[in-house]
Amino acid sequence: MKRDRDEAEEEGNEERNKRKMEIVWQTPAHPAQKQDYIFHNGKRHVRPYYFEFVSHVNKRWEGKTIVDLFAQEFRGRSRDYYVSAVKCGRIQVDGENIPVSYIVKRCQKISHFLHRHEPPVMAWDVEVLQNEPDVLTICKPASVPVHPCGQYRKNTVLGILQAEYGLAPLYRIQN
Repeated sequence: MKRDRDEAEEEGNEERNKRKMEIVWQTPAHPAQKQDYIFHNGKRHVRPYYFEFVSHVNKRWEGKTIVDLFAQEFRGRSRDYYVSAVKCGRIQVDGENIPVSYIVKRCQKISHFLHRHEPPVMAWDVEVLQNEPDVLTICKPASVPVHPCGQYRKNTVLGILQAEYGLAPLYRIQN
């Protein structure tokens, strides 16, 4: 009886450990959270995370091979990187692995899966100057981008406001 209970408990622990180890792919729909940030030596770092970039084939891209498309449109990485990414399934079309010679068609969904490491920014607070029902006025730290761009997704003013204050995206008014 005790042995059955121990075996059942062990199986339950194994199942919990498997769930802990599952990779969670994030998209722009996943807002930044407090636990995403680490502060070290005066800088705000973002814990590395897995991310799915999603694009849909537009008219200009139609008829190109998947590798040509990425090499021409997303120049941040080499052609060899994109060949490797297609071969190992980090670049997919409509949720399927494809060959490097695959020719894309209009409106197909292209996914590029990455392990993201965002550059750090200064660990200064985003100071709230005034909080009205319809307007939030802040003092933006110099090294922090306002919204997701380039290598930044969470280490932005919008990401920090979401994580620290639970605020949703907003309109930017600049002087």
